[in-house]
Amino acid sequence: MDVRALRYFVEVVRQQSFTRAAEQLYVTQPTISKMLRQLEEELDCTLLIREGRKLHLTDTGQAVYQRGLTILQEFKQLETEIGDINELKTGELRLGIPPMVGMQIVGSISAFRQRYPGIELKISEFGGLTVQQAVLSGSLDLALTALPVAEDLTLNTLPLMSHPLCVLVPRTEQWLNRSSIALAELAEHQILIFNEEFSLNRQLMHAFQRSGFTPKIAVRSGQWDFLAAMVQAGMGVAVLPEPICQRLDKQSLLWLPLESDMEWKLGLIWREGSYLSRSAQAWIHCCREFWPGEAPRLSV
Repeated sequence: MDVRALRYFVEVVRQQSFTRAAEQLYVTQPTISKMLRQLEEELDCTLLIREGRKLHLTDTGQAVYQRGLTILQEFKQLETEIGDINELKTGELRLGIPPMVGMQIVGSISAFRQRYPGIELKISEFGGLTVQQAVLSGSLDLALTALPVAEDLTLNTLPLMSHPLCVLVPRTEQWLNRSSIALAELAEHQILIFNEEFSLNRQLMHAFQRSGFTPKIAVRSGQWDFLAAMVQAGMGVAVLPEPICQRLDKQSLLWLPLESDMEWKLGLIWREGSYLSRSAQAWIHCCREFWPGEAPRLSV
């Protein structure tokens, strides 16, 4: 059913005149007559009976009129909602963030909320590899993750920031005079590491393999504060991004630069070739303002 035909029919009934309805709708009277004939043919019934200058609704016409009022009101509401979404007055953004990343993007989240208070942010905290799969499956619109992602994944990436990696050790005499730690030296120590759903785990395991040794993994965890507590308890050493280390207790822990070309690189990912909602485009635009880069720009 053409909503225009329904709108024309309702207006004719309201005005009790084809001529006045045409004037209200800014169309010609023949246009209205044609659309009403098509509506009656589509419904296979007569909706209006003319008696001189008066118009009378048939029983079917009365039903269509009453339902039409409701349908047109709902359609108007739909148009308003779509307009609000397009103008970013309302909407939803499903964003994936690994636990380590949260503090790095507080500023951009705050700016986004101030600019678009009507958009609901649904944040899911998972490891980097898990959020990548969630974006690919469509359960998340966008995600922050460690870069680079695997080449076989159909993901667009927007690099945002990078930080050096540090080796977290207990503040004991053994480490106080050290200024850095070589990657190969980690072979001598028990390693506390993020579990397999984190990109940093994969990055470190590849680095250990290239250095020719198998690490002595003592603990795997998805929580950086738990790994830090285990280091403090003397269970081993951990490799963490520098911003995470800077939030830890300097009285009991020490972090030394890792002698390696590895970095903790963070970026935004979204599914290649998929539809991006207006709220998702707005988030990308907001991230670009915080971390200008060379990735393709999206106008919002």
